[in-house]
Amino acid sequence: MTSRTDHTALFIDGAWRTPDSSETIQVVSPLTEQEIGSFPASTTTDVDAAVTSARNALRRSDWAELSPTERADAIRRFADELEKRAEDRATTVTHQNGMPIELARFAEGAAPVQLLRYYANLAESTPPEERRVSQPMPGTTIVRREPIGVVAAIAPWNFPAVLSMFKIAPALAAGCTVVLKPSPETTLDSYVLAEAAIAADLPAGVINVVTGGPEIGRYLVAHPGIDKVAFTGSTAAGRHIGEVCGGMLRPVTLELGGKSAALVLDDADVEQTVTGLATASLLNSGQTCYMSTRILVPRSHSRTYIDAITAMAAGLQVGDPMDPSTFVGPMVSARQRDRVLSLIEQGRSEGGTITTGGGRPTDLDTGFFVEPTVFADVNNASTIARQEVFGPVLSVISYDGVDDALALANDSEYGLGGTVWTSDEERGIEIARRVETGSFGVNTFNLDWGSPFGGVKASGVGRELGPEGLASYQQLKSIFLASS
Repeated sequence: MTSRTDHTALFIDGAWRTPDSSETIQVVSPLTEQEIGSFPASTTTDVDAAVTSARNALRRSDWAELSPTERADAIRRFADELEKRAEDRATTVTHQNGMPIELARFAEGAAPVQLLRYYANLAESTPPEERRVSQPMPGTTIVRREPIGVVAAIAPWNFPAVLSMFKIAPALAAGCTVVLKPSPETTLDSYVLAEAAIAADLPAGVINVVTGGPEIGRYLVAHPGIDKVAFTGSTAAGRHIGEVCGGMLRPVTLELGGKSAALVLDDADVEQTVTGLATASLLNSGQTCYMSTRILVPRSHSRTYIDAITAMAAGLQVGDPMDPSTFVGPMVSARQRDRVLSLIEQGRSEGGTITTGGGRPTDLDTGFFVEPTVFADVNNASTIARQEVFGPVLSVISYDGVDDALALANDSEYGLGGTVWTSDEERGIEIARRVETGSFGVNTFNLDWGSPFGGVKASGVGRELGPEGLASYQQLKSIFLASS
Protein backbone atom coordinates (compact mmCIF):
# COMPACT_ATOMS: atom_id res chain seq x y z
CA MET A 1 0.00 0.00 0.00
CA THR A 2 1.33 3.43 -0.91
CA SER A 3 -0.79 5.11 1.75
CA ARG A 4 -2.78 4.22 4.84
CA THR A 5 -6.33 2.94 4.64
CA ASP A 6 -8.30 4.16 7.62
CA HIS A 7 -11.98 3.38 8.06
CA THR A 8 -14.25 5.12 10.55
CA ALA A 9 -17.58 3.30 10.15
CA LEU A 10 -19.09 -0.17 10.41
CA PHE A 11 -21.26 -1.86 7.77
CA ILE A 12 -24.59 -2.60 9.43
CA ASP A 13 -28.12 -2.67 7.99
CA GLY A 14 -26.96 -1.94 4.46
CA ALA A 15 -25.19 1.32 5.30
CA TRP A 16 -22.18 2.79 7.05
CA ARG A 17 -22.88 3.19 10.77
CA THR A 18 -20.98 5.30 13.27
CA PRO A 19 -19.51 2.88 15.83
CA ASP A 20 -20.56 2.99 19.44
CA SER A 21 -16.96 3.59 20.56
CA SER A 22 -14.04 5.70 19.36
CA GLU A 23 -11.60 2.84 19.87
CA THR A 24 -9.72 1.72 16.75
CA ILE A 25 -7.65 -1.31 15.78
CA GLN A 26 -4.39 -0.74 13.88
CA VAL A 27 -3.32 -2.92 10.96
CA VAL A 28 0.40 -3.73 10.70
CA SER A 29 2.11 -4.82 7.48
CA PRO A 30 3.90 -8.17 7.91
CA LEU A 31 6.41 -7.00 5.29
CA THR A 32 7.36 -3.53 6.55
CA GLU A 33 6.27 -3.96 10.20
CA GLN A 34 4.64 -0.53 9.89
CA GLU A 35 1.02 0.46 10.37
CA ILE A 36 -0.90 0.53 7.09
CA GLY A 37 -4.42 1.28 8.26
CA SER A 38 -7.06 1.11 10.93
CA PHE A 39 -10.73 0.41 11.51
CA PRO A 40 -13.21 0.88 14.36
CA ALA A 41 -13.45 -1.68 17.12
CA SER A 42 -17.02 -2.91 17.50
CA THR A 43 -18.73 -2.91 20.86
CA THR A 44 -21.41 -5.28 22.07
CA THR A 45 -23.92 -2.55 21.21
CA ASP A 46 -22.70 -2.64 17.60
CA VAL A 47 -23.05 -6.42 17.55
CA ASP A 48 -26.59 -6.12 18.91
CA ALA A 49 -27.43 -3.70 16.09
CA ALA A 50 -25.96 -6.03 13.46
CA VAL A 51 -27.86 -9.06 14.74
CA THR A 52 -31.10 -7.06 14.95
CA SER A 53 -30.57 -5.87 11.39
CA ALA A 54 -30.00 -9.44 10.19
CA ARG A 55 -33.12 -10.68 12.02
CA ASN A 56 -35.25 -7.94 10.50
CA ALA A 57 -33.93 -8.68 7.01
CA LEU A 58 -34.67 -12.37 7.48
CA ARG A 59 -38.39 -11.57 7.73
CA ARG A 60 -38.66 -8.61 5.36
CA SER A 61 -40.33 -9.18 2.02
CA ASP A 62 -37.43 -7.81 -0.06
CA TRP A 63 -35.40 -10.88 0.99
CA ALA A 64 -37.70 -13.46 2.59
CA GLU A 65 -40.22 -13.48 -0.25
CA LEU A 66 -37.77 -13.73 -3.14
CA SER A 67 -38.17 -16.77 -5.35
CA PRO A 68 -35.10 -18.99 -5.77
CA THR A 69 -34.46 -17.37 -9.15
CA GLU A 70 -34.76 -13.85 -7.75
CA ARG A 71 -32.42 -14.72 -4.90
CA ALA A 72 -29.96 -16.24 -7.38
CA ASP A 73 -30.08 -13.06 -9.43
CA ALA A 74 -29.25 -10.98 -6.34
CA ILE A 75 -26.31 -13.25 -5.55
CA ARG A 76 -25.05 -12.95 -9.15
CA ARG A 77 -25.20 -9.14 -8.92
CA PHE A 78 -23.12 -9.39 -5.77
CA ALA A 79 -20.63 -11.64 -7.61
CA ASP A 80 -20.39 -9.17 -10.49
CA GLU A 81 -19.61 -6.30 -8.12
CA LEU A 82 -16.99 -8.34 -6.28
CA GLU A 83 -15.42 -9.30 -9.60
CA LYS A 84 -14.94 -5.60 -10.41
CA ARG A 85 -13.06 -5.28 -7.10
CA ALA A 86 -11.13 -8.57 -7.28
CA GLU A 87 -7.69 -7.01 -7.72
CA ASP A 88 -8.34 -4.47 -4.97
CA ARG A 89 -9.40 -7.20 -2.57
CA ALA A 90 -6.47 -9.47 -3.45
CA THR A 91 -3.87 -6.76 -2.94
CA THR A 92 -5.54 -5.65 0.30
CA VAL A 93 -5.28 -9.20 1.65
CA THR A 94 -1.63 -9.47 0.59
CA HIS A 95 -0.74 -6.23 2.35
CA GLN A 96 -2.48 -7.45 5.52
CA ASN A 97 -1.30 -11.05 5.85
CA GLY A 98 1.64 -11.47 3.49
CA MET A 99 -0.06 -13.90 1.11
CA PRO A 100 1.91 -14.12 -2.17
CA ILE A 101 0.05 -11.97 -4.67
CA GLU A 102 -0.35 -14.60 -7.37
CA LEU A 103 -2.08 -16.87 -4.86
CA ALA A 104 -4.17 -13.96 -3.56
CA ARG A 105 -5.38 -13.06 -7.04
CA PHE A 106 -6.99 -16.48 -7.30
CA ALA A 107 -7.90 -17.35 -3.71
CA GLU A 108 -8.96 -13.90 -2.50
CA GLY A 109 -9.95 -12.24 -5.77
CA ALA A 110 -11.41 -14.80 -8.17
CA ALA A 111 -12.50 -17.64 -5.88
CA PRO A 112 -15.12 -15.70 -3.85
CA VAL A 113 -16.75 -14.68 -7.13
CA GLN A 114 -16.76 -18.28 -8.35
CA LEU A 115 -18.32 -19.47 -5.10
CA LEU A 116 -21.14 -16.94 -5.29
CA ARG A 117 -21.96 -17.97 -8.86
CA TYR A 118 -21.81 -21.67 -7.95
CA TYR A 119 -24.27 -21.20 -5.09
CA ALA A 120 -26.50 -18.91 -7.14
CA ASN A 121 -26.88 -21.77 -9.61
CA LEU A 122 -27.49 -24.22 -6.78
CA ALA A 123 -30.11 -21.95 -5.19
CA GLU A 124 -31.93 -21.81 -8.52
CA SER A 125 -31.82 -25.56 -9.12
CA THR A 126 -32.68 -26.78 -5.60
CA PRO A 127 -36.45 -26.98 -5.13
CA PRO A 128 -37.66 -25.54 -1.81
CA GLU A 129 -40.17 -28.37 -1.44
CA GLU A 130 -40.67 -31.95 -2.53
CA ARG A 131 -43.57 -34.35 -2.11
CA ARG A 132 -43.01 -37.89 -0.87
CA VAL A 133 -45.30 -40.87 -0.56
CA SER A 134 -45.92 -41.35 3.15
CA GLN A 135 -44.80 -44.52 4.95
CA PRO A 136 -46.33 -46.76 6.25
CA MET A 137 -49.82 -45.26 6.00
CA PRO A 138 -51.16 -43.98 2.66
CA GLY A 139 -50.77 -40.29 2.14
CA THR A 140 -48.33 -37.57 1.11
CA THR A 141 -45.65 -35.63 2.97
CA ILE A 142 -44.27 -32.29 1.85
CA VAL A 143 -40.62 -31.94 2.82
CA ARG A 144 -39.75 -28.26 2.90
CA ARG A 145 -36.28 -26.63 3.02
CA GLU A 146 -36.24 -23.34 4.91
CA PRO A 147 -33.39 -20.96 5.77
CA ILE A 148 -31.87 -21.75 9.14
CA GLY A 149 -31.91 -18.05 10.08
CA VAL A 150 -29.25 -15.56 11.14
CA VAL A 151 -25.72 -16.86 10.67
CA ALA A 152 -22.66 -15.74 12.62
CA ALA A 153 -19.78 -16.22 10.16
CA ILE A 154 -16.36 -16.01 11.81
CA ALA A 155 -13.42 -16.03 9.40
CA PRO A 156 -9.67 -16.48 9.98
CA TRP A 157 -6.74 -14.39 8.79
CA ASN A 158 -4.99 -16.86 6.50
CA PHE A 159 -7.55 -16.88 3.63
CA PRO A 160 -9.98 -14.20 4.82
CA ALA A 161 -11.90 -13.50 1.62
CA VAL A 162 -12.51 -17.01 0.35
CA LEU A 163 -13.13 -18.55 3.79
CA SER A 164 -15.67 -15.82 4.51
CA MET A 165 -17.36 -16.76 1.25
CA PHE A 166 -17.39 -20.47 2.20
CA LYS A 167 -20.03 -19.30 4.68
CA ILE A 168 -21.67 -16.28 3.05
CA ALA A 169 -22.39 -17.83 -0.36
CA PRO A 170 -24.35 -20.91 0.81
CA ALA A 171 -26.04 -18.89 3.56
CA LEU A 172 -27.38 -16.39 1.02
CA ALA A 173 -28.35 -19.19 -1.35
CA ALA A 174 -30.42 -20.75 1.44
CA GLY A 175 -32.13 -17.40 2.19
CA CYS A 176 -30.28 -16.76 5.45
CA THR A 177 -28.80 -13.46 6.60
CA VAL A 178 -25.25 -13.02 7.88
CA VAL A 179 -23.24 -11.23 10.53
CA LEU A 180 -19.60 -11.55 9.50
CA LYS A 181 -16.76 -11.12 11.97
CA PRO A 182 -13.39 -11.13 10.21
CA SER A 183 -10.09 -11.60 12.00
CA PRO A 184 -8.60 -8.33 13.31
CA GLU A 185 -5.45 -9.00 11.25
CA THR A 186 -7.49 -9.05 8.04
CA THR A 187 -10.49 -6.78 8.36
CA LEU A 188 -9.70 -4.15 5.71
CA ASP A 189 -10.72 -6.46 2.85
CA SER A 190 -14.19 -6.86 4.40
CA TYR A 191 -14.79 -3.20 3.57
CA VAL A 192 -14.37 -4.13 -0.10
CA LEU A 193 -16.97 -6.86 0.45
CA ALA A 194 -19.35 -4.29 1.96
CA GLU A 195 -18.85 -1.87 -0.92
CA ALA A 196 -19.77 -4.65 -3.35
CA ALA A 197 -22.90 -5.50 -1.33
CA ILE A 198 -24.02 -1.87 -1.50
CA ALA A 199 -23.31 -1.63 -5.24
CA ALA A 200 -25.21 -4.89 -5.85
CA ASP A 201 -28.24 -3.44 -4.03
CA LEU A 202 -28.47 -6.38 -1.63
CA PRO A 203 -31.34 -5.74 0.79
CA ALA A 204 -30.32 -3.96 3.97
CA GLY A 205 -29.27 -6.32 6.74
CA VAL A 206 -28.63 -9.36 4.57
CA ILE A 207 -24.89 -8.93 5.20
CA ASN A 208 -23.48 -7.07 8.21
CA VAL A 209 -19.85 -6.79 9.33
CA VAL A 210 -18.67 -6.43 12.93
CA THR A 211 -15.03 -6.07 13.93
CA GLY A 212 -12.83 -6.96 16.85
CA GLY A 213 -10.95 -9.74 18.56
CA PRO A 214 -11.91 -12.87 20.52
CA GLU A 215 -14.09 -11.03 23.02
CA ILE A 216 -16.43 -9.76 20.29
CA GLY A 217 -16.37 -13.20 18.71
CA ARG A 218 -17.44 -14.81 21.98
CA TYR A 219 -20.27 -12.29 22.38
CA LEU A 220 -21.48 -12.94 18.83
CA VAL A 221 -21.35 -16.73 19.21
CA ALA A 222 -23.46 -16.62 22.39
CA HIS A 223 -25.90 -13.96 21.12
CA PRO A 224 -29.53 -15.10 21.49
CA GLY A 225 -30.38 -13.68 18.06
CA ILE A 226 -28.00 -16.03 16.23
CA ASP A 227 -29.39 -19.27 14.76
CA LYS A 228 -26.18 -20.88 13.47
CA VAL A 229 -22.43 -20.35 13.86
CA ALA A 230 -19.95 -21.06 11.07
CA PHE A 231 -16.33 -20.82 12.20
CA THR A 232 -12.91 -21.42 10.68
CA GLY A 233 -9.93 -21.17 12.99
CA SER A 234 -7.97 -22.92 15.71
CA THR A 235 -9.05 -26.12 17.38
CA ALA A 236 -8.85 -24.46 20.80
CA ALA A 237 -11.28 -21.72 19.78
CA GLY A 238 -13.45 -24.27 18.00
CA ARG A 239 -13.81 -26.35 21.16
CA HIS A 240 -15.09 -23.30 23.06
CA ILE A 241 -17.54 -22.40 20.30
CA GLY A 242 -18.74 -26.00 20.16
CA GLU A 243 -19.39 -26.00 23.90
CA VAL A 244 -21.39 -22.78 23.69
CA CYS A 245 -23.43 -23.94 20.71
CA GLY A 246 -24.02 -27.35 22.30
CA GLY A 247 -25.37 -25.73 25.43
CA MET A 248 -27.69 -23.54 23.36
CA LEU A 249 -28.69 -26.42 21.03
CA ARG A 250 -27.49 -24.23 18.15
CA PRO A 251 -26.20 -25.67 14.86
CA VAL A 252 -22.50 -25.09 14.27
CA THR A 253 -19.97 -25.77 11.53
CA LEU A 254 -16.35 -25.89 12.70
CA GLU A 255 -13.43 -26.08 10.26
CA LEU A 256 -10.39 -26.30 12.50
CA GLY A 257 -6.71 -27.22 12.52
CA GLY A 258 -4.79 -29.97 10.84
CA LYS A 259 -1.54 -31.91 10.78
CA SER A 260 -2.02 -33.79 7.57
CA ALA A 261 0.24 -36.45 6.13
CA ALA A 262 1.66 -36.91 2.64
CA LEU A 263 2.11 -40.64 2.03
CA VAL A 264 4.85 -41.11 -0.56
CA LEU A 265 4.66 -44.66 -1.91
CA ASP A 266 7.61 -46.64 -3.17
CA ASP A 267 6.47 -46.35 -6.80
CA ALA A 268 6.19 -42.55 -6.81
CA ASP A 269 8.23 -40.43 -9.20
CA VAL A 270 10.63 -38.43 -7.00
CA GLU A 271 10.77 -35.28 -9.10
CA GLN A 272 7.02 -35.07 -9.72
CA THR A 273 6.24 -35.81 -6.08
CA VAL A 274 8.56 -33.18 -4.64
CA THR A 275 7.36 -30.59 -7.15
CA GLY A 276 3.78 -31.31 -6.11
CA LEU A 277 4.65 -31.17 -2.42
CA ALA A 278 5.77 -27.56 -2.75
CA THR A 279 2.12 -26.55 -3.16
CA ALA A 280 0.50 -29.38 -1.19
CA SER A 281 2.72 -28.72 1.84
CA LEU A 282 3.82 -25.08 1.74
CA LEU A 283 0.99 -23.11 0.11
CA ASN A 284 0.63 -19.60 1.57
CA SER A 285 3.92 -20.03 3.42
CA GLY A 286 2.48 -23.02 5.24
CA GLN A 287 -0.34 -20.92 6.70
CA THR A 288 -3.01 -23.27 5.32
CA CYS A 289 -5.02 -25.64 7.48
CA TYR A 290 -4.99 -28.72 5.24
CA MET A 291 -1.27 -28.73 4.34
CA SER A 292 0.50 -32.10 4.16
CA THR A 293 3.32 -31.13 6.51
CA ARG A 294 4.19 -34.64 7.69
CA ILE A 295 5.98 -36.24 4.73
CA LEU A 296 5.95 -40.03 5.13
CA VAL A 297 8.58 -41.70 2.94
CA PRO A 298 9.71 -45.34 2.53
CA ARG A 299 12.73 -45.97 4.74
CA SER A 300 14.58 -47.50 1.80
CA HIS A 301 14.19 -44.21 -0.10
CA SER A 302 14.45 -41.82 2.83
CA ARG A 303 17.81 -40.25 1.95
CA THR A 304 16.68 -39.61 -1.64
CA TYR A 305 13.54 -37.86 -0.47
CA ILE A 306 15.22 -35.93 2.32
CA ASP A 307 17.72 -34.53 -0.15
CA ALA A 308 15.05 -33.74 -2.76
CA ILE A 309 12.64 -32.10 -0.28
CA THR A 310 15.50 -30.12 1.24
CA ALA A 311 16.55 -28.83 -2.19
CA MET A 312 12.94 -27.93 -3.04
CA ALA A 313 12.39 -25.98 0.17
CA ALA A 314 15.75 -24.25 -0.02
CA GLY A 315 15.04 -23.17 -3.60
CA LEU A 316 11.72 -21.43 -2.91
CA GLN A 317 11.83 -17.66 -3.30
CA VAL A 318 11.26 -15.85 -0.02
CA GLY A 319 10.50 -12.15 -0.01
CA ASP A 320 8.08 -9.36 -0.87
CA PRO A 321 4.63 -10.95 -1.33
CA MET A 322 3.75 -8.33 -3.95
CA ASP A 323 6.51 -9.75 -6.20
CA PRO A 324 4.78 -12.31 -8.47
CA SER A 325 7.80 -14.62 -8.25
CA THR A 326 7.63 -14.90 -4.44
CA PHE A 327 6.47 -18.26 -3.12
CA VAL A 328 7.04 -17.72 0.61
CA GLY A 329 5.95 -14.43 2.11
CA PRO A 330 6.10 -13.31 5.73
CA MET A 331 4.10 -14.75 8.58
CA VAL A 332 0.96 -12.72 9.31
CA SER A 333 2.31 -11.17 12.53
CA ALA A 334 5.29 -10.99 14.85
CA ARG A 335 3.38 -13.24 17.24
CA GLN A 336 2.89 -15.92 14.59
CA ARG A 337 6.54 -15.67 13.48
CA ASP A 338 7.73 -16.10 17.07
CA ARG A 339 5.38 -19.05 17.60
CA VAL A 340 6.74 -20.82 14.51
CA LEU A 341 10.34 -20.14 15.51
CA SER A 342 9.61 -21.45 19.02
CA LEU A 343 8.25 -24.72 17.60
CA ILE A 344 11.31 -25.04 15.36
CA GLU A 345 13.53 -24.68 18.41
CA GLN A 346 11.46 -27.26 20.26
CA GLY A 347 11.86 -29.64 17.35
CA ARG A 348 15.60 -29.10 17.43
CA SER A 349 15.79 -29.64 21.19
CA GLU A 350 13.88 -32.92 20.86
CA GLY A 351 16.51 -34.29 18.51
CA GLY A 352 15.18 -33.27 15.10
CA THR A 353 17.74 -32.68 12.36
CA ILE A 354 17.24 -29.49 10.36
CA THR A 355 18.43 -29.91 6.78
CA THR A 356 17.57 -26.40 5.62
CA GLY A 357 16.20 -23.24 7.19
CA GLY A 358 15.54 -23.13 10.90
CA GLY A 359 15.41 -19.39 11.49
CA ARG A 360 14.85 -15.96 9.98
CA PRO A 361 16.31 -15.14 6.56
CA THR A 362 19.60 -13.30 6.98
CA ASP A 363 19.11 -11.16 3.87
CA LEU A 364 15.78 -9.66 4.98
CA ASP A 365 16.13 -6.96 7.61
CA THR A 366 12.41 -6.35 8.13
CA GLY A 367 9.29 -8.45 7.90
CA PHE A 368 7.92 -11.38 9.89
CA PHE A 369 9.75 -14.01 7.82
CA VAL A 370 10.64 -17.61 8.63
CA GLU A 371 12.89 -19.62 6.33
CA PRO A 372 11.38 -22.73 4.73
CA THR A 373 12.51 -25.42 7.16
CA VAL A 374 12.83 -29.18 6.79
CA PHE A 375 13.28 -31.64 9.67
CA ALA A 376 14.72 -35.04 8.73
CA ASP A 377 14.16 -38.39 10.42
CA VAL A 378 11.45 -37.07 12.71
CA ASN A 379 9.75 -39.26 15.29
CA ASN A 380 5.99 -39.13 14.82
CA ALA A 381 5.59 -38.67 18.58
CA SER A 382 7.67 -35.47 18.67
CA THR A 383 6.13 -32.05 19.15
CA ILE A 384 7.08 -30.91 15.65
CA ALA A 385 5.11 -33.87 14.23
CA ARG A 386 2.10 -33.53 16.52
CA GLN A 387 1.34 -29.82 16.74
CA GLU A 388 0.05 -27.67 13.92
CA VAL A 389 2.91 -25.27 13.16
CA PHE A 390 1.09 -23.11 10.60
CA GLY A 391 4.32 -22.00 8.97
CA PRO A 392 6.80 -23.19 6.32
CA VAL A 393 8.00 -26.21 8.31
CA LEU A 394 8.03 -29.83 7.08
CA SER A 395 8.79 -33.05 8.94
CA VAL A 396 10.10 -36.06 6.99
CA ILE A 397 9.19 -39.35 8.69
CA SER A 398 10.35 -42.78 7.50
CA TYR A 399 8.07 -45.82 7.43
CA ASP A 400 8.37 -49.57 6.88
CA GLY A 401 5.61 -50.82 4.59
CA VAL A 402 2.22 -49.41 3.66
CA ASP A 403 0.48 -50.53 6.85
CA ASP A 404 3.10 -48.69 8.91
CA ALA A 405 2.60 -45.57 6.76
CA LEU A 406 -1.15 -45.70 7.30
CA ALA A 407 -0.69 -46.18 11.05
CA LEU A 408 1.57 -43.12 11.16
CA ALA A 409 -0.84 -41.06 9.05
CA ASN A 410 -3.75 -41.95 11.34
CA ASP A 411 -1.74 -41.45 14.54
CA SER A 412 -2.82 -37.83 14.92
CA GLU A 413 -5.55 -36.00 16.78
CA TYR A 414 -6.33 -34.20 13.51
CA GLY A 415 -8.00 -35.34 10.30
CA LEU A 416 -8.51 -32.53 7.80
CA GLY A 417 -6.46 -33.15 4.66
CA GLY A 418 -3.74 -35.39 3.30
CA THR A 419 -2.23 -36.68 0.10
CA VAL A 420 -0.78 -39.84 -1.41
CA TRP A 421 1.89 -39.85 -4.13
CA THR A 422 2.11 -42.84 -6.44
CA SER A 423 2.35 -43.83 -10.10
CA ASP A 424 -0.69 -46.09 -9.64
CA GLU A 425 -3.86 -44.01 -9.21
CA GLU A 426 -6.01 -47.00 -8.14
CA ARG A 427 -3.47 -47.83 -5.46
CA GLY A 428 -3.61 -44.22 -4.35
CA ILE A 429 -7.41 -44.30 -4.14
CA GLU A 430 -7.25 -47.42 -1.96
CA ILE A 431 -4.82 -45.63 0.38
CA ALA A 432 -7.15 -42.60 0.46
CA ARG A 433 -10.03 -44.79 1.63
CA ARG A 434 -7.99 -45.94 4.64
CA VAL A 435 -6.82 -42.58 5.96
CA GLU A 436 -8.92 -41.04 8.75
CA THR A 437 -9.56 -37.62 7.27
CA GLY A 438 -12.27 -35.44 5.79
CA SER A 439 -10.48 -34.74 2.49
CA PHE A 440 -7.61 -36.29 0.60
CA GLY A 441 -5.73 -35.91 -2.67
CA VAL A 442 -4.11 -38.41 -5.00
CA ASN A 443 -0.98 -36.80 -6.50
CA THR A 444 -2.48 -33.37 -5.78
CA PHE A 445 -4.68 -31.45 -3.37
CA ASN A 446 -7.21 -29.06 -4.88
CA LEU A 447 -10.46 -28.03 -3.23
CA ASP A 448 -13.55 -28.63 -5.35
CA TRP A 449 -16.39 -26.10 -4.88
CA GLY A 450 -18.87 -28.86 -5.73
CA SER A 451 -17.70 -31.35 -3.09
CA PRO A 452 -17.84 -31.23 0.72
CA PHE A 453 -14.80 -30.05 2.69
CA GLY A 454 -14.20 -30.42 6.41
CA GLY A 455 -12.48 -32.48 9.04
CA VAL A 456 -12.84 -35.34 11.49
CA LYS A 457 -11.50 -35.71 15.03
CA ALA A 458 -9.98 -32.41 16.27
CA SER A 459 -10.19 -30.93 12.77
CA GLY A 460 -13.83 -30.01 13.07
CA VAL A 461 -17.52 -30.73 12.76
CA GLY A 462 -19.68 -30.40 9.66
CA ARG A 463 -18.90 -29.68 6.03
CA GLU A 464 -18.59 -26.65 3.77
CA LEU A 465 -18.81 -26.45 -0.04
CA GLY A 466 -20.92 -28.48 -2.43
CA PRO A 467 -24.66 -29.16 -2.03
CA GLU A 468 -23.81 -30.35 1.49
CA GLY A 469 -22.61 -26.83 2.28
CA LEU A 470 -25.97 -25.42 1.19
CA ALA A 471 -27.88 -28.03 3.20
CA SER A 472 -26.09 -26.97 6.39
CA TYR A 473 -27.82 -23.56 6.15
CA GLN A 474 -31.27 -25.09 5.71
CA GLN A 475 -33.67 -26.65 8.18
CA LEU A 476 -36.23 -29.23 7.17
CA LYS A 477 -39.94 -29.17 7.84
CA SER A 478 -42.26 -32.11 7.15
CA ILE A 479 -45.92 -31.34 6.38
CA PHE A 480 -48.12 -34.43 6.60
CA LEU A 481 -51.20 -34.59 4.38
CA ALA A 482 -54.14 -36.93 4.78
CA SER A 483 -54.63 -39.45 2.03
CA SER A 484 -57.16 -38.40 -0.57
